[in-house]
Amino acid sequence: MLVSHSWLKDYLGESIPSPEEIERLLTFHAFEIEGVETVGADSVIDVDVLPNRSSDCLSHRGIAREIATITDNVLAHDPLETPPALQQTEHISVEREDEEACPRFTAALITGVEIKESPDWLKERLVAIGQRPINNIVDATNYVMYALGQPLHAYDADRFPQVNGTWQFVVRTAKEGEVVSLLAEGGTDADRDVTLTGTETLVVDGSSDTPIGLAGVKGGRFAGVHDGTTRVIIEAANWHPTRTRQTARQHGIITDAGKRFENDVSPLLAPYAQEAIIALITDIAGGTCEGYVDSGHTTRDNQEVVIASEHVNALLGLALTKDEMCTILERTGCRVTDSGEGFSAVGPFERTDLNIAEDFIEEIGRIYGYEHVSAVTPEPVALTEYNARHFYSERIRATLIACGFSEVITSSFRKKDEIRLKNALASDKGCLRSSLTENIAEVLVKNVAFLDLLGVSDIRVFEIGTVFEKSEDGVSEHVALCLGVRTKQSGPHKKDDAVIEAAVDALNTALPAQLSATSDAGIVEFNITSLLDTLPGPTTYDAVERSSAVSYRPFSTYPHVSRDIALWTEDVTAEEVEAVLNAHAGDLRVRTDLFDEFTKEGRTSYAFRLVFQADDRTLTDAEVNTLMDAVYAAVGEKGWEVR
Repeated sequence: MLVSHSWLKDYLGESIPSPEEIERLLTFHAFEIEGVETVGADSVIDVDVLPNRSSDCLSHRGIAREIATITDNVLAHDPLETPPALQQTEHISVEREDEEACPRFTAALITGVEIKESPDWLKERLVAIGQRPINNIVDATNYVMYALGQPLHAYDADRFPQVNGTWQFVVRTAKEGEVVSLLAEGGTDADRDVTLTGTETLVVDGSSDTPIGLAGVKGGRFAGVHDGTTRVIIEAANWHPTRTRQTARQHGIITDAGKRFENDVSPLLAPYAQEAIIALITDIAGGTCEGYVDSGHTTRDNQEVVIASEHVNALLGLALTKDEMCTILERTGCRVTDSGEGFSAVGPFERTDLNIAEDFIEEIGRIYGYEHVSAVTPEPVALTEYNARHFYSERIRATLIACGFSEVITSSFRKKDEIRLKNALASDKGCLRSSLTENIAEVLVKNVAFLDLLGVSDIRVFEIGTVFEKSEDGVSEHVALCLGVRTKQSGPHKKDDAVIEAAVDALNTALPAQLSATSDAGIVEFNITSLLDTLPGPTTYDAVERSSAVSYRPFSTYPHVSRDIALWTEDVTAEEVEAVLNAHAGDLRVRTDLFDEFTKEGRTSYAFRLVFQADDRTLTDAEVNTLMDAVYAAVGEKGWEVR
């Protein structure tokens, strides 16, 4: 989430730490920081809020509360401190047919508003966190969502039919085949019709049973706010997190509102958001609030959890007193009560993630600081059993690596295969793989072009991984081993199969079993799970040699260029010739390989392949030709004859 430093100051006041200090505090106590960027006169902090804290910290107030907790301060202004006292209205009715899907639904009526541009301060804050201002009403709903974490939606009240002077909202389950017309991204009125499956939750106009919004995900075009709007109804509801996520993923509609609902925003937050949005709209758009309606206001409070002091220290490896534990939890806003050997705690209403003792213990640990936890080396214990899969997998790895193979790990998902996923991660990852062969074939095709760059005669790879297939019980799985070799860029070659056969022979020597398989286009696959049933159980693990220290450097993502040079020499070694070539080939040369040598009539012919590559660009033929001209000139000066 992008967080504005100046926005945080509204809650933290003059005691707000600098952006750099906030980055440090959150990094060591709460969240990873993706970066800090200057936007105008503001600093914007990119905070990686994890799902367990998305219910309260996908908001500026939530992040500010977190900073205050870490620094042991109180918020200078806390919009959640005092419960709202809002006037009720009889002009809006709400019927929730499925109360589990919609724990709470509130709606406020504001009349006499004027649609126009938002004030500069509001637009600047939205732009700073990557949002596009639209108009003062829509911007106000977005502002409050990013301020408090409660999504809202605005309706044009005059586009709703009234029944006996009442606007009627109904929350119900969609009907299969029903269509809802949604607002396009950015709040435009472009059509976006979605056909429903009958599992979604809808907000509908009760007078006509017309869908007006896909609950928790996106608002509909029906009753959308426009330039002539003068009366608005503001919805602040609470939606079931799992159903919201299923609907969003099923229809591919990912919104900021949906992300908050699917992470279990507290239903108690809705009236606070209504209070904030009413104050903001009447300030920047004029008008008067005629009251609001609240359906489901008796929803859950956080539960009291009993925590043993000894359990806290045992789990964290600390020696805190009970008073220290209680003080830390009180800093987070928890209500803490002494209970003899321990204490009981109730999290603040917005913290829906505090449900069991371990949740509160984690709060104690991270606020106190994990740097205070001393490392303790566990006592060594004798192994009582040995994992056959691990043992033989390591034996296979060592054998194949000794044969020049490299291990690869490919995706378990494929675009097409036997078993289709119900909710795919992406359009090209809709199935589980039933074999490793196709993945290894793709690896070979992608890497065979780098033979010269790697200085090898062939690409040799293997993978040990799980594959999935249909069975009588539905889906079965087993561990497979797949080997692949490619020597020619033009495609499979008989040399590939010869390398595979040699590798299989090496495996048969290393394993107390006989593998037999026919290589197909330089690829062979084995069922390791079945093989394990025939092998004796290990009684010890093979010794592992500690690898030597290596240094990593970034590799170039730009194409390489190869040039060959063959020349006749007399009384000169290959090493001496290579030294001359390298000295004149320039800094773009990345490797030189001798690939042919023979002697005839007292002269020796050497053939070298020079490989060039740049870290910052694609090389042109002209650049490489210039470098090779320098090489040819040096060869000529030595009196060597280029063939």
